[in-house]
Amino acid sequence: MRKPRQPDPEVHESDYRVPAAIGTVAWAIALVVLLVMGDGLPDSERWWIGVCVTGIALGVFGFLYIPYLFRKRDEAADRAAERAADSHPREPGTP
Repeated sequence: MRKPRQPDPEVHESDYRVPAAIGTVAWAIALVVLLVMGDGLPDSERWWIGVCVTGIALGVFGFLYIPYLFRKRDEAADRAAERAADSHPREPGTP
């Protein structure tokens, strides 16, 4: 016989900009290392420079987009709550 399923833990929201910033900094460090290597980097491995630049660009985009995404999500939740409140009839005598 199976054990009853335990309830899901509460969702813990955190600041998702921190991992985006850490990843962006990591890509920037990797780019600096590749650029410092200069001619020591074989021609067949120079594509890594483009990968680092792309990682930095996506990291900056994510860092800037995350607050916008959360703001829009909160606004949508507020609108849904307002619609739910408007759809419920009020009891007589309540404002």
